[in-house]
Amino acid sequence: DYASDEDAYAMRYLYPEWLGNGLTYKANDRLMYNDKFYKVLQDHTSQSDWTPDTASSLYVEIADQSNEYPEFKQPTGAHDAYAKGDKVTFEGKKYVSLIDANTWSPSAYSQGWQLVE
Repeated sequence: DYASDEDAYAMRYLYPEWLGNGLTYKANDRLMYNDKFYKVLQDHTSQSDWTPDTASSLYVEIADQSNEYPEFKQPTGAHDAYAKGDKVTFEGKKYVSLIDANTWSPSAYSQGWQLVE
């Protein structure tokens, strides 16, 4: 699969639904789960209790990249931390990350975010 995340998102309903019954997934595979689109972060064999919405070391959600300020999602580590310049909506307000590897919310570490008026 050589499509960019943005192009793949546009075609997301063509990708298979996640299965938790011992299916082998490879890094960068893409799939659907509960009407959300995910990318596999590392090779593994699926288990019913490692769902894409909870196993953050195995999957990352690919959001609609046409939404300039997507809803803030709490990062769980370096693989999904916000980069300097990333934009988010948090508690109804728009913010831009001022630092790389930003794993804090605007309320937890306000110095890491700039409020956009």
